[in-house]
Amino acid sequence: MKKIALSFGAAALAAGMSPAVSAQTFDGPFIGAQAGWSEHDAGTFSTRLGNLAASRSHDAVSAGVFAGYDRQIGSRFVIGAEVGLDFGINDRFTRDTGTALMSVDPKRSIDLTARAGYLVTDNTLIYARGGYTNARFRTSIKDRSSLRSSTENRDGWLIGGGVERAFTDRISTRLEYRYSDLSDGRGKFDRHQVLVGVAYRL
Repeated sequence: MKKIALSFGAAALAAGMSPAVSAQTFDGPFIGAQAGWSEHDAGTFSTRLGNLAASRSHDAVSAGVFAGYDRQIGSRFVIGAEVGLDFGINDRFTRDTGTALMSVDPKRSIDLTARAGYLVTDNTLIYARGGYTNARFRTSIKDRSSLRSSTENRDGWLIGGGVERAFTDRISTRLEYRYSDLSDGRGKFDRHQVLVGVAYRL
């Protein structure tokens, strides 16, 4: 968490030294790409193979794309909606229970969120985000007699926040933290992410 706080502080400091851009930069459609750190924190949760006592945390790299639309209200407030698609890199984690080897492999996640923000300068937006997320997992259990596998989607919700800085009327970068609850009402399966993104305004 200390690294996260330092990163946000550095981003805010750099934002204050950025050249001025159009007052309506954060308005209209955009597309972009993002990448960063992801951690899955699993306790005991339910799957099609039964209840799994994972009790594991696993760090990985996350990368994906996003698209959305912002609307600037007045001179300082921005609201918007966004859809994103993310993939984990080397994010499969395993646990040996002594009688079986269990593995969980997150395949991809889809996010549909809204955000609201405040322009602290004409080119620096601080915002909060929240909405729906859906993740696809492949779960496997191997014991002495068999190997069982199942792939399923898990619904959840996410919240987060970040800072976005515009370098030109078209290009901006952002740093964001997200927390997702993917338990789907069946135990504990959480995800933490710190993502760096680049957006292009259309």
